[in-house]
Amino acid sequence: MYELIRVSEKCYYINCPAKIGVYVPDKDNVYLVDSGNDKDAGRKVRQILDKNGWHLKAILNTHSNADHIGGNRYLQGQTGCRVYSGGIEAAFTKYPVLEPSFLYGGYPCKDLRHKFLMAQESDVTDFSDAEFPKEIEVIPLTGHFLDMVGFRMPDNVVFLADCISSRETLEKYAVSFIYDVGAYLETLDKVEGMEATMFVPAHAEASADIRELVQFNRDKVWSIADRILSICEKPACFEKILQEVFNGYGLTMNFEQYVLVGSTVRSYLSWLKDNGKADVVFQDSMLLWQRV
Repeated sequence: MYELIRVSEKCYYINCPAKIGVYVPDKDNVYLVDSGNDKDAGRKVRQILDKNGWHLKAILNTHSNADHIGGNRYLQGQTGCRVYSGGIEAAFTKYPVLEPSFLYGGYPCKDLRHKFLMAQESDVTDFSDAEFPKEIEVIPLTGHFLDMVGFRMPDNVVFLADCISSRETLEKYAVSFIYDVGAYLETLDKVEGMEATMFVPAHAEASADIRELVQFNRDKVWSIADRILSICEKPACFEKILQEVFNGYGLTMNFEQYVLVGSTVRSYLSWLKDNGKADVVFQDSMLLWQRV
């Protein structure tokens, strides 16, 4: 864990739970793609940089989930580096309590205000800033989260953030977090058509060809949608649907999984309703979902 792996002349990744990209434009300086899940991750990253004699110019955040920005505060405090982010992700990075609040749908209790869902705040600079390295392409990859992006480096290595998960992850956890199902499917189409020397997803193995894995992720989305629709053959409240999803996939409920899977199921229901496959009825002061 936290092994530095080279994938091209100027690009590496640090192998950790959410892979951290490393772009080395010259012998002295380095840019990170994300920063790990907490201060300890940031410390381990800095040790790798120091060992190689690299100066950290900036962290390029793909999105604001805590496991991708958790090392920002430590590394920024230690090196004075910039943290680049954009859109709504920048707001969540600057005000990280927004993540558990968004997932829960209200003020999050202490069980949700921890490092896995709420990073420490960091100062943020927009991608449009004049000092952002112009040789790096920012690629919109919306769907998994609000304004998630990936990055294409000058030697054609693409860091894909969380837009695809490994087979092992999907087979173990079944329901991966998705904010906007329609946008996510469009992103999968985009990624499937990309060409690169190497693709580096945060939660799957680096590979020069990811089309088969993209299809596996797409198939999983459709299978989850079908399961939710089958649950809604008769009108069902959200909590009943969520219970059936957990039981059907053999998932264990706790506060963290309740909000992550629950938020994702709500997104599926919205997508199904917008596409005319599900609708709602209000009955006895309850909102019930039903297949159309």
